[in-house]
Amino acid sequence: MSRIAILGAGAWGAALAINLARRCGHEVALWSRSPQAAIEMREHRENLRYLPGFPLPRAIEITADADHAIGEAEIVVSVVPSEHLRATYEHIAPLLRADQLIVSATKGIEDQTLLRMSEVIHQTLAQQNLDLPVGVLSGPSFAQEVAAGSPTALTIASTDSAPASRIQREFSGSTLRLYTNGDVVGVELGGALKNVIAIASGIVTGLGLGHNTAAALITRGIAEITRLAIACGGRRETLAGLSGIGDLVLTCTGALSRNRLVGIELGKGRQLGETLEGLHGKVAEGVRTTFAASGLAKKHGIEMPITEQMAAILSAQKAPIDAMRELMARPGRDE
Repeated sequence: MSRIAILGAGAWGAALAINLARRCGHEVALWSRSPQAAIEMREHRENLRYLPGFPLPRAIEITADADHAIGEAEIVVSVVPSEHLRATYEHIAPLLRADQLIVSATKGIEDQTLLRMSEVIHQTLAQQNLDLPVGVLSGPSFAQEVAAGSPTALTIASTDSAPASRIQREFSGSTLRLYTNGDVVGVELGGALKNVIAIASGIVTGLGLGHNTAAALITRGIAEITRLAIACGGRRETLAGLSGIGDLVLTCTGALSRNRLVGIELGKGRQLGETLEGLHGKVAEGVRTTFAASGLAKKHGIEMPITEQMAAILSAQKAPIDAMRELMARPGRDE
């Protein structure tokens, strides 16, 4: 068993902490960048803002002190939003040791640089002359269901099999099963890009276009995700697994999906700003990822029509119904 530090006390970070704390022997520290949030969670033993209804076991140490959380940790899991990932690692890099293992559980692509989350981590650590193994945790998983103990299967990806195997051993339990994968690129891009398609799926629901349309959108969505992942060095078979089509189906159809919810509200005619305010601080990563994915597609010369239409909708350049009409009006082609 290990000492595990989880960086990021949102819904997913809290859910992972709860799940790992259930495994007898793990010492779990949950780090929040907000001292006030840490105090509230310690007092109530619950994440009232992001994961209400799920008690935080006493075995979880809750802190806003990154040095204390990371100090004795063997495994450091980052679950911070993509927009804060670089700043977080710039802050914690001087605190890390050469014998620690990093796990990235953030799904996104960095703005401007178009880097995947593990690339951001490696780049930031290199500035401190650190070269730590970084694994990527992804797959179909709603935080509420993981916290509730619903059986969940995830992928842990690493270019080195040893770190992935260790995380598989340490994290797997009666309600959480991990599969190893050597395709970091495919796993990361599958987890990030499915959020873009989930927004589109929500728009289909909000517009009342029916199940036929949703099925077509999801199917063509995995096709364009796969095209970009392969262009970036990923493997086709990865996108047919848990971190690809598995995560896509869950996020495009599940009622707990924040990205799908954003799409539903846009389809009903609400403005993006108003919709995001309604999330009360929770993050819909697909909004930022849409624009980064468009940039990455242009960089590699990959056609991603659904992503392009989502970018037009999110930037208020096109009405959702017009975007859907344009997708249907595209020239015919072989599947």
